[in-house]
Amino acid sequence: MKRVDDETDSSHNGSEIEVTNNPLICGLPDDISLSCLARVPRKYHSVLKCVSKRWRDLVCSEEWYSYRQKHKLHETWIYALCRDKFDQIHCYVLDPTPLRRCWKPIQAIPSRSLRRKGMAFEVLGKKVFLLGGCGWSEDATNEVFSYDASMNSWVEATPLSTARSYFACEVLDGKIYAIGGLGSNSSDPHSWDTYDPQINSWISHSDPNIVPEIEDSVVMDGKIYIRCGASSVTSHVYSVVYEPSSGTWQHADPDMVSGWRGPAVVVDGILYVLDQSLGTRLMMWQKDRRRWVPVGKLSPKLTRPPCRLVAIGKSIFVVGKGLSTVVIDVGDVGNMGRIMVGSSIPKLISDDDVISCKCSSI
Repeated sequence: MKRVDDETDSSHNGSEIEVTNNPLICGLPDDISLSCLARVPRKYHSVLKCVSKRWRDLVCSEEWYSYRQKHKLHETWIYALCRDKFDQIHCYVLDPTPLRRCWKPIQAIPSRSLRRKGMAFEVLGKKVFLLGGCGWSEDATNEVFSYDASMNSWVEATPLSTARSYFACEVLDGKIYAIGGLGSNSSDPHSWDTYDPQINSWISHSDPNIVPEIEDSVVMDGKIYIRCGASSVTSHVYSVVYEPSSGTWQHADPDMVSGWRGPAVVVDGILYVLDQSLGTRLMMWQKDRRRWVPVGKLSPKLTRPPCRLVAIGKSIFVVGKGLSTVVIDVGDVGNMGRIMVGSSIPKLISDDDVISCKCSSI
């Protein structure tokens, strides 16, 4: 396929010169070149983009993303949304593979989001989303911004169908779910929105089992679990689960809810919760026995609550204040209740509070 990449010079003997694309790698068909370049580690993708416009366009393309996914070449990085002592938000990224791991800031966050509270933070494909939120003198908004991890740039995305703040956000079956929370006076407090990237549109739904007070959320066994605050009807904390087959929300197992007392993450279909009420303990929900069991305790010298959890493979990353991070391998949990010692990642100079952590694979 031919394409004009440079301006044509029509002054040379009065004729136009057509400039065609050179191959990605001289002497190789482009499909072979893609196979070679796609094996370059993700940390060097920014270098590849500096080689030529064609290489930059390739690294930023859906073709590149799909090829690495299809051939299991993708690498997972962690993204964190934080708030500093001046109430301004920041985003950071962590490549978990190097020996000398460190969090790096993501620049150029949209200015309209810098001081908002109650925003949701989610990842779909290679894009990181900032959704909704509110301010001291600003009602809940439906604005959405997305960060393309390949292009390293922010754009304004399709807005929510409902203005929301302090709401749950999860990805299920390739769609983003924005659930509950606080909205404007005209918003339905028992609603949720779904975003379908295929049609680039949000669709609004309603269910009386959803309450505005959202504490946490996870996806497990192909369902979305929401840990709610005390409802206006009952004074106790409870959880609801979304059943995709019926499109409805139902009350979750009360035994499971009883131990869900902190940030949660799912690894290989198993729910883990970081209980920070008495020290810092990692708990595991055993579905077959319907009980919570302690996996182990974390040294208070390693963690700096409040913490958030995120997982890559069988490794759980416990991310605390200042992005202090402890990595725990839960592949072997036979010795229950032990003191767990994991590898640690140094914290930032600042003491930013961690709002949310998500993973993106490219």
